[in-house]
Amino acid sequence: MSSYSRLTRVFNNAKVMDFDDSSKFILFSDCHRGDNSFADDFANNRNIYFHALNHYYKEGFSYIEIGDGDELWENLTFDTIFEAHKNVFLLLKKFYDEGRLYQIYGNHDMVYKNPDIVKKHYETYLDPKINKQVPFMPGLQYHEGIVLNHIQTGQKIFLTHGHQADWWNYLFWRWSRFMVRVLWKPLQVVGIADPTSPAKNNKELIKIERRTKKWIAKNNNQLTIVGHTHRPRFPEPGDLAFFNDGSCVHPRSVTGLEIENGRITLIKWYTDITEEGYLRIVRTVLEGPQKLADYKTE
Repeated sequence: MSSYSRLTRVFNNAKVMDFDDSSKFILFSDCHRGDNSFADDFANNRNIYFHALNHYYKEGFSYIEIGDGDELWENLTFDTIFEAHKNVFLLLKKFYDEGRLYQIYGNHDMVYKNPDIVKKHYETYLDPKINKQVPFMPGLQYHEGIVLNHIQTGQKIFLTHGHQADWWNYLFWRWSRFMVRVLWKPLQVVGIADPTSPAKNNKELIKIERRTKKWIAKNNNQLTIVGHTHRPRFPEPGDLAFFNDGSCVHPRSVTGLEIENGRITLIKWYTDITEEGYLRIVRTVLEGPQKLADYKTE
């Protein structure tokens, strides 16, 4: 099956969610939440991510995570990830409890296509105060794709991780996972990058983007948002409607896409310093806001 066929299959079978101009979404991907070891890229940005996500929770946004949320290639168990970033997971639970959490799986958490594994990880957790298992996110679902359907205009926004255009990390993800665990994780600690990762291999990144753009072009310029490559993309109206929210493991910053008031915006949260020498976490706009309606399907 070609990357074109895989993307088509995901689009045709995606979960459809209605929205309108009053809807508010924050889209992050590629958190790669790990075990807080030297190989855990997320650990460096955990405070930035938590602050940003807490802001969106208070502002009434729904959170859509577009794949690779949990780093399940480097880590053998979910328990170590949960304990390392418990405050983050409890914040995700607050979104979930209010019906504002939507999950898409990527290649690094591909096992979540199996509902039994999702249930194993997210059904309950151990509350140390009472030393008992208590409900965590019972019934949580992971999807390969989500289509946001604007109820007034009929415009559709296709969300998927994007590894469908990466034949190696899609078809041979189990082999890639094995190699990451036994080879690239220990080498990462000393600064040697995994060459199979498109985020660290520009040639592969360009190929994957080219395949995704080809699918968009052949499907009437379908507005599509992906992650996977970690490279933020925000097209001008009239260009191919190919968006990428970036990642949460950039050096000292996280990037994402906001959808609010019928507009889309590429944002960055990062650590800054005041004139007095105090550190603070701030939000800045990289691109937009741009009306979604400006990206019309021809």
